Amino acid sequence: MINSEFPVLQDSSNESGQGDTVSLSLSVSELDDTGEGKGKKKRGRPGRPPATNKKARKSPVDKGGRRPNGMAQQNGEGGDPTTLFEVVKLGKSAMQSVVDDWIESYKQDRDMALLDLINFFIQCSGCKGTVRIEMFRNMQNAEIIRKMTEEFDEDSGDYPLTIAGPQWKKFRYNFCEFIGVLIRQCQYSIIYDEYMMDTVISLLTGLSDSQVRAFRHTSTLAAMKLMTALVNVALNLSINQDNTQRQYEAERNKVAGKRATDKLELLLEKRKELQENQDEIENMMNSIFKGIFVHRYRDAIAEIRAICIEEIGVWMKLYSDAFLNDSYLKYVGWTLHDRQGEVRLKCLKALQTLYTNRGLFPKLELFTNRFKDRIVSMTLDKEYDVAVEAIRLVTLILHGSEDALSNEDCENVYHLVYSAHRPVAVAAGEFLHRKLFSRHDPQAEEALAKRRGRNSPNGNLIRMLVLFFLESELHEHAAYLVDSLWDSSQELLKDWDCMIELLLEEPVQGEEVLGDRHESALIELMVCTIRQAAEAHPPVGRGTGKRVLTAKEKKTQVDDKNKLTEHFIIALPMLLSKYQADAEKVANLLQIPQYFDLEVYSSGRMEKHLDALLKQIRVVVEKHTETEVLEACSKTYSILCSEEYTIMNRVDIARSQLIDELTDRFSHSVEDLLQEGDEADDDDIYNVLSSLKKLTAFHNAHDLTKWDLFKNCYRLLKMGIEQGSMPEQIAVQALQCSHYSILWQLVRITEGSPSKDDLVALRRVVKSFLAVCQQCLSNVNTPVKEQAFMLLCDLLMIFSHQLTTGSREALQPLVFNPDNTLQSELLSFVLDHVFIDQDDENQSMEGDEEDEANKIEALHKRRNLLAAFSKLIIYDIVDMPAAADIFKHYMKYYNDYGDIIKETLSKTRQTDKIQCAKTLILSLQQLFNELVQDQGPNLDRTSSHVSGIKELARRFALTFGLDQIKTREAVATLHKDGIDFAFKFPNPKGAEYPPPNLAFLEVLCEFSSKLLRQDKKTVHSYLEKFMTEYMMERREDVWLPLIAYRNSLLTGGDEDRMSVTTGSTTSRASTVRSKRGRPPLHKKRTDAADESVDGSWVMRNDTIQTPGGLQTPQLTSTVLRENPRQAAEHIPEQDSSEPGSEPDYIHNPQMQMSWLDQQKMDEVNRKERGGMNYMKARSGGVRQQVRGLMEDDAEPIFEDVMMSSRGQLEDMNEEFEDTMVIDLPPSRNRRERAELRPDFFDSTAIIEDDSGFGMQMF
Repeated sequence: MINSEFPVLQDSSNESGQGDTVSLSLSVSELDDTGEGKGKKKRGRPGRPPATNKKARKSPVDKGGRRPNGMAQQNGEGGDPTTLFEVVKLGKSAMQSVVDDWIESYKQDRDMALLDLINFFIQCSGCKGTVRIEMFRNMQNAEIIRKMTEEFDEDSGDYPLTIAGPQWKKFRYNFCEFIGVLIRQCQYSIIYDEYMMDTVISLLTGLSDSQVRAFRHTSTLAAMKLMTALVNVALNLSINQDNTQRQYEAERNKVAGKRATDKLELLLEKRKELQENQDEIENMMNSIFKGIFVHRYRDAIAEIRAICIEEIGVWMKLYSDAFLNDSYLKYVGWTLHDRQGEVRLKCLKALQTLYTNRGLFPKLELFTNRFKDRIVSMTLDKEYDVAVEAIRLVTLILHGSEDALSNEDCENVYHLVYSAHRPVAVAAGEFLHRKLFSRHDPQAEEALAKRRGRNSPNGNLIRMLVLFFLESELHEHAAYLVDSLWDSSQELLKDWDCMIELLLEEPVQGEEVLGDRHESALIELMVCTIRQAAEAHPPVGRGTGKRVLTAKEKKTQVDDKNKLTEHFIIALPMLLSKYQADAEKVANLLQIPQYFDLEVYSSGRMEKHLDALLKQIRVVVEKHTETEVLEACSKTYSILCSEEYTIMNRVDIARSQLIDELTDRFSHSVEDLLQEGDEADDDDIYNVLSSLKKLTAFHNAHDLTKWDLFKNCYRLLKMGIEQGSMPEQIAVQALQCSHYSILWQLVRITEGSPSKDDLVALRRVVKSFLAVCQQCLSNVNTPVKEQAFMLLCDLLMIFSHQLTTGSREALQPLVFNPDNTLQSELLSFVLDHVFIDQDDENQSMEGDEEDEANKIEALHKRRNLLAAFSKLIIYDIVDMPAAADIFKHYMKYYNDYGDIIKETLSKTRQTDKIQCAKTLILSLQQLFNELVQDQGPNLDRTSSHVSGIKELARRFALTFGLDQIKTREAVATLHKDGIDFAFKFPNPKGAEYPPPNLAFLEVLCEFSSKLLRQDKKTVHSYLEKFMTEYMMERREDVWLPLIAYRNSLLTGGDEDRMSVTTGSTTSRASTVRSKRGRPPLHKKRTDAADESVDGSWVMRNDTIQTPGGLQTPQLTSTVLRENPRQAAEHIPEQDSSEPGSEPDYIHNPQMQMSWLDQQKMDEVNRKERGGMNYMKARSGGVRQQVRGLMEDDAEPIFEDVMMSSRGQLEDMNEEFEDTMVIDLPPSRNRRERAELRPDFFDSTAIIEDDSGFGMQMF
C-alpha cells in the first residue's frame, strides 16, 4: 500500500524474517480512501525471501564507488561521477545503462539502491544535504524533509530546474528521461514488489507538500513524469489483457477434441496475473493523482500548475479509455481561467492534442459544450501566445464538428484577421480559410477542376472573399486581410488570372454580376496580393521589421514578381481603359507598375504594352483632378523614368509632352484669370485649378524647374493678396507648387557648383515667397493660413544656419533669420489655431456624420502645426522666450500635446540651460499675470487656478532632474527672475502693504528644492535686499507666500530634494535617517577626485554657450527617462572642501553667477569669515550624515517575495486555499535586510525624476 511516509526499516541482521516487515503510517488524509489493499500479499508471485536468504553485499566501493551511508565517494576533481544526480546532470551515459546499473544494485541491496534514488530526488531539488542510512531507518518522512530543508544553500534561491543555461536545460530533459526509463525497465517485476514504488511515491508525496518551492517543484515534475510512465505501463497491460482474452475465447470455442486444456489454464493464469498487475498500477496512479495532482494543479507557482496540466493532457492522449472523461477533463476546463498565461497556454496545447484526433470527439462533446464559450473568449487573450493557441484550438473544433460553433462564435474569430499582431492574424486567417474556403461539393469541384479563370473553383472563392471584405467594413485594412490569409490561402490569392477575368470579361448567362463596390474591393485586394508577393514581407504595422529572406523565399519572390509582371503588363492598360473614369479604382491600379520587373518591357519586346500604359496614364491625368489619382500617376512616371532601365527615354518623352501641354494650358488660364480679375467665372477658376493641381502633383516627384512654374504661381498669390478674392484651393495649390519649385532649385544648387548669380536669384525668390506666406497668415481662409504657416516653418528650417554645415559655407547668402515681426506672427498663429478649447472644436464640427474621425484628423493637424513651430525653437531659429507661451499650456493640454511640449523643453535645455530656465519662469509669470487680470490683486491662494500654476511649477521643477551641480546656475537664475518679478511693483497703498506680485513667491517655492545648500543662502541674501524690517515681522495671511518662500530657502540640506509646499515636514525623517543609516560604504574621496570635480564644475560654467543647431531636426517624443536612483548616485557629496562650497563659490570669478556679481563683491569679507566656520562645521557630522544618506538611498532594498503584492497573495489564496507559499530559508542577505529599521524609508520620501511626476516610495 502506498503511504506518505518512508518505510521504517528493521536492521538487516535480523534473521527471524522480521527484517522484511515495513511499518507504514499515513499522514495525508487524502490517501485514506486508497487503503483497501493494505497488507495484501500479491497473488501469482512468491513472497519476498527472508533476510537470511539475501545475497552477501559487495564491498562498499565495489559497485559505483558508493559508501554504505549513502554519501558519494569524493574522487577529487576530474573523477567519474559517483551519484545518480551527477550522472544524470552530465548526461554522458545512456540513460538505459544508468537505469540498468541501478536495477542491478537494487537486486543486490535494495535499501542502498533506494537510498541512492532518494538522494537523487533530494539533490535534484538543489539541496546540499544527503539522507544517510541511519536517517532512512530511524526517522519519519516529515523529519527527514525538515532536516533536508535546513541544508539548502542560503546564498541563492535557484535550483536545478530554474537555473538558466543549456546545461541545466539538458538536465531537465535527462531528469524526466531517467524517470521514464526507470519505470519502463522495472515494469515487469520490480514495480510490483510493494517496496520500491511505495517508497518513491511516499517520498514524492511528502516533498510535493513541502513549504519549500524547490522541493515542491522538483517532486511534482518527478511525480507527473512517473505517472506518465505508469500510464504507459497500464496501457500495455490493457493491450495484453485484450490479447489474452481473445486467445482464451478462441481456444475455448474450439471443438472438444482440438481444445488444449493446458493452454486454457495458462491463459487463465496469465489473465489473472495481468488483472492483478493492472489493479496495482491503478492503485499507484490513484495515489499519485489524489496525493499530488489534485493539490499541485492549483499551486501558487505557475510553473507547477503548468506541469500538472501538461501531463494530464498526455495521459488523456495516451490512455483515452481511462482518462478522457469528465472526471479528468474538468481540471483542464477549470484551469482555462488561470491568471497566468503560461498555464492557460498549457491547457490549450493539451486540448489541441485531443481535438486533433477526430475519433475522440464523442468523448469531448460534453466538455466542448461546457467550455466552448471560454475557449472562444480566449481568442482575445491579453497574452498573444495564448490567443494564437486558442484560435488554433477553435479551428480544430471547427474541423471536427462544424455544428459545434455558432455563427456568433465564428464572427468573434473573423475580425482577428485585422489584428496588428501577425501570429494572431495568421491563426485567424487559417480559421477563416477553413470555414469559408475549404468546404466544397466534391463532385462539383471535380467538374470545375479543369476549368480556369472565372469558371475555376477559385472564382466563387474570390467572390466570397470580396463579400467577406465588404461585410467587415474595414476597407482601409485590405493589406492586413491579405497578409492574414497569405500562409493558408496563397494559391487562391495568387490566382491573378481569375481576378483579371472577373474584372474584364462579361459574365456568362446566369452568373451573378459584380457590382461597383465589389469591383472596387476586388481591385484593392488584388493590388494588396501583388504587393505581398513582390515585397515578401508583412504590411506596415505588422512585425518588427523586414526579416532576411531565405534562399527559397527569395526564389519564390522572384518567381512571383515575374509571374505578376507577365500577367499585368498586358492586362493593366485594359483595366485602366475600362475603369479610367473611376478615381478610386484607377488610383489602386496605378500602384501595380511599381512592383513590375521593368526589364521585361525590353527583354520581352513588349514596348507596345508600355506605350499602351503611357497612353492610358495620360488619359487618366486629363480626366481627373483628385490628388490621390494625380499623385499615383506622378509616382508611376517617376518609377518608369528610372535611369537603370532602357525604357527611360521613351517614358521621358511622354512625360515631357504631358508637362508641356499642362504648362501651356496653365499659362493661358492664368492670363485669362488675371485679365478678368473679379469678373472671372467658374470655368476660368476651374481651368486654373485643374491644371495647377496636376502640375503640383507632378512637381512633387519631378524636377520641373525648366518650365518656371514659380512665376505664374507667384502672380496668382500676389493677386489674391491684393484683391482678397483668390479662391481657397487655388491659393493652397499655388503655395505648394511654389514651395516645390524652390526646393528643386535648392537641390540643383547644392548638387552642382553654383555661381553667385544663382545664389542671388534663389535668395530673391525665397525672400519674396516668404513675404507672401507671411501675408497669407492673415488670410480669412483657414486652409490657406495653415498651408502658409507650414511652408514658412519648413522653409525657415531649410534655409537656417544649418544650411552651411558640412562644408557648404558657400550657401551662406541663402540663410534667412526671421525678424521679430515674423516670429510674433508665427507664435500668434500657434496660440490661435493650436491651443483652442474642445468646446469650440465641437461646435465647429456639429452635425458632421463622421464627427469622431474628424476630431482625430483635426487634432493630428494641430499637432503638426505645433511640432513645426517647436522645431524652430529647438534649433534656435525662433528666440527661446517665444516658448514661454507654449510651456504654459503644458498641464492644460497635456493629453493632446504633452509629449511635444516635453520634448521641446528637453531639447531647449540641452541648447541653453540658463535661457531655458528664464523661459520657464517667464511662462509662469505670464500665467500669474493672466490670473491677476481675471481675479484682481487679492488672489484666493486655495483656488484651483493658483493650484494649477503651482502644479505646473512642480512639474517644471521635476524636469531639472537630480544632478543639482549641472543645473545650479540655471536654477539660481530662475529664482533671481522670480524674486525680481515678485517685488517689481510696489503697492500703491504704501510700503506696509504687500507688493501686488508677492503671491508669486509661493509658486517659486516649488523650485527651492533644486537649489544647493550654499545657493539657498545666496538667494536668501538676494531676497533680503527687497525686504524691509516691517516685512520680516508680518505674519498675516497676505504675507504667507513670503514666509513660505523664506522657510524653503532656510531649510537644511537634508531636505534639498523636498518641496516645502507638499504639506509634509521631513525634518524628523531626516534625523532618523542620519542616526539609523548604515555606515558609509565608500571611502573618503581623495584630493585628486576633488580636483577633477572642481575642474569639471568650472569647465561647465566656463563653456556655457548657445550651440548653433542640433544635427537631426526631427521632433519626436523619445526622451530617455533617467532612473532616479541611478541619478542620485551621481550627485557629488557636499563637503565644504569640495567644489561649489560657499567660499570657493564667492572667490572664484569663474564660478560666480552673473546676476550676483555686485552683491557678492559687497559681502566678500563677511562671507569669507563665515565660510571658514561653515567649513569646520560641515567637515564633521553633517558631512558624514549627508554622505550616509546618499549612500543609503542609492540602493533601495526590498524583501524578496514569491508573490508581487499582498493583494495578489490574498487573491491566490482564495483560489488555491490548500497551497502554502513559502520560499527557501532566509539567506544571509535576507537576515541582514530583516534587521533594518522599519522607518528606514520614511513615508514622506519622494522620488523625483525628469518625467514630470513625483511618487511616494511607500
